[in-house]
Amino acid sequence: MLDRLLEPEYMDTAEDAVSYDTMDHSGVNRVFIADFLSVWNGRSPIVDVGTGTAQIPVEFCRQSATGEIVALDAAEEMLTLARRNIEAAGFSSRVTCQQADAKHIPFADGSVAAVMSNSIIHHIPEPRTVFREMKRMAAAGATIFVRDLLRPEDTEELNGLVNTYCGNENPHQQRMFAESLHAALTLEEVREIVEELGFDPEDVKQTTDRHWTWSVAGDRS
Repeated sequence: MLDRLLEPEYMDTAEDAVSYDTMDHSGVNRVFIADFLSVWNGRSPIVDVGTGTAQIPVEFCRQSATGEIVALDAAEEMLTLARRNIEAAGFSSRVTCQQADAKHIPFADGSVAAVMSNSIIHHIPEPRTVFREMKRMAAAGATIFVRDLLRPEDTEELNGLVNTYCGNENPHQQRMFAESLHAALTLEEVREIVEELGFDPEDVKQTTDRHWTWSVAGDRS
């Protein structure tokens, strides 16, 4: 197994923000939201932790006619593009952007009806801090839906994933994806963290050749 090699925690340059935003995440984002909606309890607010350029909230609004989202990110350059994307898509009334560190989320304990997060965990040097924050702010019966990259077994597998899923992108974007894979957690590491927090480790599953997902269905009663 490859050792975890940390990448920068914040992608807060204009180049990084634009490079990320122009990569084709559309298919992955559509599946993420469809899967989230299958377990969502229908309640708001939904907090999107590590929203980046808000592609996930925009896709949520395209697939669901109800629900309001608070889109959190620590990087102002990301949020600049996020606000533009939300406005361009016509969802400003349903999505609010807020600058916040995922390790210190400014929501009261038990105040959030649903939490979702796509690909923030691999950016965090000590991921337990973010998992704890998600648990802390989640209300009783909240939906929790977190997906991120899996760290490959070896360099050959890593390079294969980069070629398969990022082969048509520019060299900077390919490097970003490779670094993200190298910084990701293993399935066992995520299950260990989730179990420490009192959740069923079997709620964490490998869901593609490059993703794990932690899914806790919300209480619809």
